[in-house]
Amino acid sequence: MQENNKTSALVLGVFILLGLSSLGYLLGMSAIKFKEYERTVTVKGLSEKEHVANIVIWPIQFTTVGNSLDEIYTSIDGNAAEIKRFLMNKGINEKEISFATPSITDKLAQQYENQEKPEFRYSASQTVTVYSQNINVARTVMGSLSELGKKGIVISGGDYQTQTEYLFTKLNEIKPAMIEEATKKAREVAEKFASDSNSTLGKIKQASQGQFSIEDRDKNNPHIKKIRVVSTVEYYLSD
Repeated sequence: MQENNKTSALVLGVFILLGLSSLGYLLGMSAIKFKEYERTVTVKGLSEKEHVANIVIWPIQFTTVGNSLDEIYTSIDGNAAEIKRFLMNKGINEKEISFATPSITDKLAQQYENQEKPEFRYSASQTVTVYSQNINVARTVMGSLSELGKKGIVISGGDYQTQTEYLFTKLNEIKPAMIEEATKKAREVAEKFASDSNSTLGKIKQASQGQFSIEDRDKNNPHIKKIRVVSTVEYYLSD
């Protein structure tokens, strides 16, 4: 009886050992196949285009001085009206012209005791802003701004508040084509990599689209915008 029990235990042990060995082999093969299946390559594709801005914001700031408030306000109103006429005669639509509130400084109120009395007590500035979609007309008018100086209007500039700004607001119209191009270029790079490594390019594992960037093409042509996007794509590889 004891001998039969020993034989049964031995047989059971052999089967368990064979089962564990088979299981280990299968798991090992599965791990190898899974590892092979997980071979991937990550590539990037760039799409870059140049487009002319479709909106210009052009601030024109002028200054004037005087010794009485009446004189100052009269001068401001006259200069603002002259600038408006100038712009409209050059092709700027009246609806594209707006006026900011004048800023007036009393120099006597800011004077220290030891300072000499200023020649003009008041100084004032006002900004006329052109907001237009007609980029070419606006840029042409900018080139003739010196005509206002010949009429005695002092145009100030060079600071942040008087910088001309160009905007490109049609990004949604060009997004699909640029994303398609970036993805296509990414696949071309992946195919080249697969070919060089004697592999076959598989399906996409994951992909991400970078943010679109809009920059001036160069400092001399801020109205021309350079737009770019980078797509990152990970592909499966197989032998």
